[in-house]
Amino acid sequence: MDYSAKIDAALQRLHDEGRYRTFIDIERRRGQFPHANWRKSDGSERPVTVWCGNDYLGMGQHPVVLSAMHEAIDATGAGSGGTRNISGTTVYHKRLESELADLHGKEGALLFTSAYIANDATLSTLPKLLPGLVIFSDELNHASMIEGIRRNGGAKRVFRHNDLAHLRELLEAEPEGTPKLIAFESIYSMDGDFAPIDEICDLAEEFGALTYLDEVHAVGMYGPRGAGVAERDRLMHRIDIVNGTLAKAYGVMGGYIAADAKLCDAIRSYAPGFIFTTSLPPSVAAGAAASVAHLKTDAALRERHQTQAKILKTRLKGLGLPLIDHGSHIVPVHVGDPVHCKMLSDMLLEDFGIYVQPINFPTVPRGTERLRFTPSPVHGPDEIDALVHALDALWSHCALNRAELSA
Repeated sequence: MDYSAKIDAALQRLHDEGRYRTFIDIERRRGQFPHANWRKSDGSERPVTVWCGNDYLGMGQHPVVLSAMHEAIDATGAGSGGTRNISGTTVYHKRLESELADLHGKEGALLFTSAYIANDATLSTLPKLLPGLVIFSDELNHASMIEGIRRNGGAKRVFRHNDLAHLRELLEAEPEGTPKLIAFESIYSMDGDFAPIDEICDLAEEFGALTYLDEVHAVGMYGPRGAGVAERDRLMHRIDIVNGTLAKAYGVMGGYIAADAKLCDAIRSYAPGFIFTTSLPPSVAAGAAASVAHLKTDAALRERHQTQAKILKTRLKGLGLPLIDHGSHIVPVHVGDPVHCKMLSDMLLEDFGIYVQPINFPTVPRGTERLRFTPSPVHGPDEIDALVHALDALWSHCALNRAELSA
């Protein structure tokens, strides 16, 4: 068997379809984000503006976060030294979990190395705790949720995206007394649309289902204290399990769930993804705790973030670009072809010093390829001007469609 040839063929398929992913080697500089240096393959460097990062609020360079991380490194060293069960639980981890439980108004929280692992571990473990559990999953849920549900060995039902009638139909089909859980996201990151949280909670209450809400693209950015869309809409008390990340608005890394203390204890005790994974370094936990605590009181930063997103969307709409706008901070511009999407990304980088990754299948369905921009409070008027002018020039140069998409 020629294994090498098979691997070559698999990689070539990605090239042929225009969706081979290229990593851009960038060096962020503290105090200068979203500006960074791009190290090219020939060893040369050029300045770029990052327009596709998930450090939504610029907290990855905030003095409060950096100070907490430096203090923890000086106090404890680099790594945690083990899993949470074997020497890897420190005062920093416990402090962070306390901050997260308080943020979401829950009895407990459980820290993971990423939100992907938190979703995967939790959703794959719940059927062990609740025999016969049927999970109802929105069709556009993140890959981590899909993977966790797929691996759990229990039953699943996939409902059409945000389709309450279809969800009701699926719930009605289950025998009375069947354990149920509805898994969905507050903001879907590729289109930037919101879930009808209140109405889904109504269905959950009617049919006796638990609710599992992924707030990854909302924590830190929505609600009076940054707990997410459920907090903004005064619905946190109706959510049984919240999943969130520390690697986006909070600017560090890690993921978590927040729920009642008993459920967190059960996941801690049964989930292999928690039990057998080395815990986050204390410095990371310290930085994340500082970031969460700070953003509970910094409503002005959240407001500036929303303002910058609105400004960018208004200007792109003024050019007639095919913008997908559902009112969130995420700014996707539809291209619809993987080759064109990659070409636009390359031209923005090479010709204008603007870095945005193409979003292609399987992240989004074929035919919906797009450039996805993530404005932040540190993307000022100059950065927005440069991006708008570059996109206007490229859309004309490439003779692309300027008919605006409906939200």
